[in-house]
Amino acid sequence: MIDYLTNRDFLLMVLRLVIVFGGLMGAFAYLSLVERRVMAFVQMRPGPNRVGPFGLLQPIADGLKFLFKEQIRPTGANAWLYLAAPLISLVPALLSFSVIPFGPALQVTDLNVALLVVFAVGSLSVYGIVIGGWASNSKYPLIASMRSSAQMISYELSLTLSVVGVLMIGNTLSLVKLVQSQEGLWLGFIPRWNIFLQPVAFVIYIIAATAETNRLPFDLAESEQELVSGWHTEYSGMKFAIYMLAEYANLIAVSCIATILFFGGWNGPSFGPDWMVMILPTIWFVMKISVFVFFYVLMRSTVPRVRYDQLMRFGWKLMLPVALANILITSLLVALS
Repeated sequence: MIDYLTNRDFLLMVLRLVIVFGGLMGAFAYLSLVERRVMAFVQMRPGPNRVGPFGLLQPIADGLKFLFKEQIRPTGANAWLYLAAPLISLVPALLSFSVIPFGPALQVTDLNVALLVVFAVGSLSVYGIVIGGWASNSKYPLIASMRSSAQMISYELSLTLSVVGVLMIGNTLSLVKLVQSQEGLWLGFIPRWNIFLQPVAFVIYIIAATAETNRLPFDLAESEQELVSGWHTEYSGMKFAIYMLAEYANLIAVSCIATILFFGGWNGPSFGPDWMVMILPTIWFVMKISVFVFFYVLMRSTVPRVRYDQLMRFGWKLMLPVALANILITSLLVALS
């Protein structure tokens, strides 16, 4: 009986692993299509719409193009680090999804310190950028990687401090328990989401996450007008595609954490037959993530890029003090309640 239960649990874990990471790989591929189409509509141009109906096969065509492109390596590059850098960016981003709950029963593994794991592995992505810029043996990627490391380290402080208020309210580091703590309604119609208790923390988190993922208006590390596309200038083919996948993986990861911490995770109205009740939580979770992703894409196509000195001044002189003040006020309210 024990062996049967062990085998069954192992098979369930493998099934969850296949569903989560298989779905994520498809999402990463089609997120590039969504981003290009949304930006095209905003900028009043067609966008990619030729490959397949409505351009739906464009990600497959892009993948084949990356796969068969010539793999170029600069003559003076450090061979091993040059090849390892894209993987160092992608692997930590994928590891964070192993502890993110996409539903009550759709999670690869549940840890009581899951949020700490997400922030720990997420902070490793900067090494892939720094190593990629240095190993290319080119001045422009090196400058971009140095700027990116300074930016990510600076805004990682505000990103981490922004969630402390939520943790004091939920009194746990488990992502599942944080979602469960937001169940129910206030006054019969207001969801018990942390966005209503921590609006300042949410704003800080969104801004810091944008800078942490090198998205506009904070993509100073890869600004084409200044740095010839940034730290991945010397990369081509699948190595460049892996860097793109890492960026989209980080984008979806920060959207998942924002949904869990501030918008109730998978919580939402439940209705219909039993099979619908089982899948509705995951549907609500995916819909909330989609709203965040659409917001990031819309912001990229509408907001102009800031200067680097403005970026660093904003992070250290405004974001960090406000995050610390929010922690102080929240701790006083929790202590008095």
